[in-house]
Amino acid sequence: MATLPNPLPSLAADPSGRALGLQLPAGRLIDTTDEGPWHEPLLWHAEAPAAPGDWATLGAAPRTAGLLPLLIDVGGSQGGPEEWELMPEEVSYPGDHDADDVLAGYWEEYAEDELELDAEADHPGKETIGELFGEAEEFAETIAPHGVQWPGLAPATPSETDPDDRATEVADSLAGGGSWLKDPRLALVPARRSADIPAAIGWSGPVNYEGDVARLCAVLRSWEDRFGIRVVALTFDQLVLSVAAPPTTAAEAEAVAAEHFAFCPDNITQGEGETLRAYAADEVLGKRVWSFWWD
Repeated sequence: MATLPNPLPSLAADPSGRALGLQLPAGRLIDTTDEGPWHEPLLWHAEAPAAPGDWATLGAAPRTAGLLPLLIDVGGSQGGPEEWELMPEEVSYPGDHDADDVLAGYWEEYAEDELELDAEADHPGKETIGELFGEAEEFAETIAPHGVQWPGLAPATPSETDPDDRATEVADSLAGGGSWLKDPRLALVPARRSADIPAAIGWSGPVNYEGDVARLCAVLRSWEDRFGIRVVALTFDQLVLSVAAPPTTAAEAEAVAAEHFAFCPDNITQGEGETLRAYAADEVLGKRVWSFWWD
């Protein structure tokens, strides 16, 4: 993956990051992967639990140094990132992938699996699923109001606030206790943009769905541009985003929910609503936080 020069190695001799313009608390560098030590640190994280205000305290200095903030959860059953089976060797470059192509591929592959379509058969296209596939009624209900063909990317929505301000707000709420993060730590990752953070560390949370997380990061880049998202937190298998421009109508939310379904079907098929329409109403419409979990 193409990256900026990694400033993290300098923290080995300068733990506070003073030479980088930082004032870091005690922390540790992580270079552990599923194949052994990586040739350079993948991230730094604080030893002490994160608290509200920690994200804002960093200010702009990390970005100037080529680092971006992140919350990681070290309190889950899989432990901290040294136990996450990071796979940087499997990651390509997010900029080499097109978000629409990636999501269309996921959507159509999932539909084909559900409908047991012959890969060489004509796509149902203009005819309704019900007419062609009597056994597919449940799947049709799941993805309604969309059909078996990929509906395309949702339009951008107006921003409510500055994306970095929204990220700070969400980070404070996650660090304040009562969130699904059991033991959050403030982390720094060498990355060009927030959407690239999972690829930068070789995060393997979605590995049962997608082996190259850079393809998902290509979608995150598109969401950065259209919805002002920032990657705020990672656990072993969960991704948490702040959203500065959430959908404000049911139609907008259902269009975005189609992207979420392609990106992470488990959110819908193993969620409380179990249909895309219910998910759009409960988890997308007006929501300032999007969370994704892969089985």
